[in-house]
Amino acid sequence: MTLDDLPAVMRVEQSSYPYPWTENIFRDCLRVGYSCWICAEAGNVLGYIVMSVAVGEAHILNVCVNPAQRRTGLGRRLLASMLRLAGERGADTMLLEVRPSNIAAVSLYEDMGFNEVGRRKNYYPSAHGKEDALIFAKAI
Repeated sequence: MTLDDLPAVMRVEQSSYPYPWTENIFRDCLRVGYSCWICAEAGNVLGYIVMSVAVGEAHILNVCVNPAQRRTGLGRRLLASMLRLAGERGADTMLLEVRPSNIAAVSLYEDMGFNEVGRRKNYYPSAHGKEDALIFAKAI
């Protein structure tokens, strides 16, 4: 992902989430050197993933697939790529948060060997206030 990709990334982000990241959050992730990757075809962003790695731990901060590309295995491939990259960068554990209401994502993470290790109370904004986040972890 580069700064030039952000308009297309933002279109996918805004079409995917009721409370999307801002462009400035993506800019900050690029600025500090997080692993920010897109999957694109013919100039269209199909999906993206953002990961930080520090002190032996990788953290998936955002993973998103364009609604038109869902259920094609792209999210799985993006996550598998980050698991390999995290291992190459010395991480032994990968963490991520997910809304309990995001059944498809929870199912994907469990299928890929992630385990629920905790919960962050009132982590995500929602139409009814706040929603908890499930914390998932996987040994790399």
